[in-house]
Amino acid sequence: MIQAQQELLQALAAALGELAPASPVAAVFESPRQAAHGDLAVTAAMALARSLKKNPRELAAALVEALERQPAVQRWVRAIEIAGPGFINLRLADAAKQAVVAEILTAGERFGHKPAGTESVMVEFVSANPTGPLHVGHGRNAALGDSICNLLETQGKRVLREFYYNDAGVQIQTLALSTQCRARGLAPGDAGWPEQAYNGDYIADIAADYLAKKTVRADDREVTASGDPDDRDAIGRFAVAYLRHEQDLDLRAFGVRFDHYYLESSLYADGRVQDTVRRLVAAGKTFEEGGALWLRSTDYGDDKDRVMRKSDGSYTYFVPDVAYHIAKFERGYTKAINIQGTDHHGTVARVRAGLQAAGVGIPAGYPDYVLYKMITVMKGGQEVKISKRAGSYVTLRDLIDWTSRDAVRFFLSSRKSDTEFTFDIDLALAQNDENPVFYVQYAHARICSVLAQYGGERDFAGADLSRLTAPSEAALMMQLGAWPGVLERAAAEFAPHDLTFYLRELAAAFHSYYGAERFLVDDPVLARARMALLAATAQVLRNALALLGVGAPESMARDVPAEESRP
Repeated sequence: MIQAQQELLQALAAALGELAPASPVAAVFESPRQAAHGDLAVTAAMALARSLKKNPRELAAALVEALERQPAVQRWVRAIEIAGPGFINLRLADAAKQAVVAEILTAGERFGHKPAGTESVMVEFVSANPTGPLHVGHGRNAALGDSICNLLETQGKRVLREFYYNDAGVQIQTLALSTQCRARGLAPGDAGWPEQAYNGDYIADIAADYLAKKTVRADDREVTASGDPDDRDAIGRFAVAYLRHEQDLDLRAFGVRFDHYYLESSLYADGRVQDTVRRLVAAGKTFEEGGALWLRSTDYGDDKDRVMRKSDGSYTYFVPDVAYHIAKFERGYTKAINIQGTDHHGTVARVRAGLQAAGVGIPAGYPDYVLYKMITVMKGGQEVKISKRAGSYVTLRDLIDWTSRDAVRFFLSSRKSDTEFTFDIDLALAQNDENPVFYVQYAHARICSVLAQYGGERDFAGADLSRLTAPSEAALMMQLGAWPGVLERAAAEFAPHDLTFYLRELAAAFHSYYGAERFLVDDPVLARARMALLAATAQVLRNALALLGVGAPESMARDVPAEESRP
């Protein structure tokens, strides 16, 4: 089908060129709103009508005549119809739909992927401050970021996964103070316990290990505790390493990896922050007022000018952000994507303004941002707000332990990032069709069960796919053929939720097929063709689930009926 669609697209472009050589109308196919209307739709006649000032149905008729002269249309299209004000609906020949089965079985895991290219893309995500356990918001960030990286790789991009974190500043000082108080025997509620201190149980755990002179190892550091409760700097270094180690464990449990860690402190140590400020001053993009240094960010669309250096000499947090993004660009990442919560919305304009004002050749609109909203966790109809270990929020580890990694990964990617999302623990645990991840995984398990019962050779090359003519088979093959386009759009729009919608539609098409036809029939040629279709469907289910970081189990807790026992 992929070959058929490519040839038909070229045929449409040729027909449009014949009908209106100077028209800028693009050759594209759309999906009809109703399956009964056909397999592919063309709306170009209505767009041409506006530019050519002609009747759209007359143009549609002329376009159909031009299409019917194209060899690809003669080969792959069964019928062409004009509907409404000028829609053109194409009904594909059976061979066009059937071809996708062989294409999938040949390509395997790389079905729908594009060849490796040369463009390098940096995706910065999670970037949690090492001051406490990862919360469910970090989980949504991780699920989105990792899936977007996977999507970009399917389109031939070279992707670097980067974790940027603040290893200095007020929050780290508060972490060190909190741990020191615990090491000295104080606890929340005691006289002398600082009001700003962190109260979670994890602080007591860090203090205990510090006093025991333990060694902690994170992906980017290793620290051995001195055990001295009076050395707050040493306590801070140990606490950061301890929490980085915890974050590493949580992210591994979540199936997320990083290629590189970038420390905010390095921007100061390397002189990048100071150099960035010098550049902005030299460019005439700053002014002093009230003892502070300001950036003229309104020159670049910001709603007001921003303080860069406060009157006490310290920098506001967006200044190292600007320095960091200059470093990204200088490292060769001309395409960069940041995954951040919507509470960072205000930083977008000021960071981009700083990058433009610095005059280092960074294009406007750099970097790209994917902003996501936080989530609400529900259980038993009640909101769950607090984790004892964290002290004030639900952790990512809580969510994984209460449900499963697969459920959390699927659910947290299942909505557009900038929409509110409620994570229903009861739904995530349900073993029924209302649970989307169960529904999709059950489709894969059903296929594996049927293939196991078939027991024959698993190489379906040469299967007579022309036998796949049932309506439910045609619908399933059309869904399979849509996968490369879904991949391309989801990657371009940073939209992993498109994969979850596609998976549910593909699973629904399979479950309908399962209910409509028998697979282990007496006709061995038909049985082998149907096994090939099932194997192709399982492959695409696995491929899509893998991009989301979700497993494709071969069996489920819910019984999968034997093929012979089906009515």
